[in-house]
Amino acid sequence: MHKIKLLNCRFLLVIIIITTLHANAFPQQLRGRNEAPPLKERLFFGGNFGLQLGSYSYVEVSPLVGLWLLPRFAVAAGPSFKYMSDPAGKTDVWGGKSYARLVVVNDINSFIPIGINMAIFLQTEYEALSFRSDWLTTTPEHPRTIVQTSFAGFGISQRVGRRGTVDFTILWTMTHSGYDIYTNPEYRIGFTF
Repeated sequence: MHKIKLLNCRFLLVIIIITTLHANAFPQQLRGRNEAPPLKERLFFGGNFGLQLGSYSYVEVSPLVGLWLLPRFAVAAGPSFKYMSDPAGKTDVWGGKSYARLVVVNDINSFIPIGINMAIFLQTEYEALSFRSDWLTTTPEHPRTIVQTSFAGFGISQRVGRRGTVDFTILWTMTHSGYDIYTNPEYRIGFTF
C-alpha cells in the first residue's frame, strides 16, 4: 500500500517536472501569441497559520509554494509543522503536503451577472504527518507514527487585489488510516499571493 502511494507521488512529480520543462523549453519566437507568462508570474505563495492557546493549545505553520502549470491548473507543496497540547498530553507534528487544483469556472459573474467575481475550483490533496505514537495510541510500537491522508473537494476563490486570493475550501477525507485527525468534511480558509 505504501509503495503504491509512493509510486503515485513520484509519478505526479515526474509529470509536474516534464510539464514545467516543456513550457520553458521552446524559444520565445516559436511560442508567439501562446507564450506562457514568465515563471515569476506563475509562482504563488500561501499556506496556513493557526493559533489557539489555553487548556487546549494548537499552533500550526504550513507555508506553501505553488506553480500554475496551465492557466487553470496549479500544483503546490510545502512543509507542515503543528504543536498540540491538551490535558492528556502534548505532541509536535511535522511533515508535508501537496495539492493539485483545477479551476472549472474562472469567473462566476460571466455566467450569472450578479457582480460576484469568484472562481470555482476542484482540489485534491495529499498529506503525510509524523506524530508521537503515544499521542495516537496507548501502546506505541515505534516512537513516531506517520499518518497519510488524501483529500478531495471543491472551493471558491475570491480575488483580493491584483495577485492575491482568499480561498474557501471543503475537503473530504478519501483515506482512513485508523486515526481520525480531521473532521469530515474539513473546512478551510486560506490566502495565496
